Amino acid sequence: MSDRDTRGGGRPQGRPGGARRSSFQRKKICRFCLNAANRIDYKDVKNLRYFVTERGKIVPRRISGNCAKHQRVVSLSIKRARNVALLPYSAISI
Repeated sequence: MSDRDTRGGGRPQGRPGGARRSSFQRKKICRFCLNAANRIDYKDVKNLRYFVTERGKIVPRRISGNCAKHQRVVSLSIKRARNVALLPYSAISI
């Protein structure tokens, strides 16, 4: 046994030889860059709901597919909608 086996360190080998499974993931496209008619507005709660989880957290960029510019605008709009009580700050727990 080597030192690595006894200490339990190292990366676990899921596949023999450390081979990775290749999978195709489609690149997420910013819906606001694609269609300029889509405007981000804090009063449009129906569209902002897509970017908020059930717990009330803002969905990150890597999940939503927004570009950095539009993600900043979306998060600002969500915060404004929360401030005027159009969106909840957190999930309602009973």
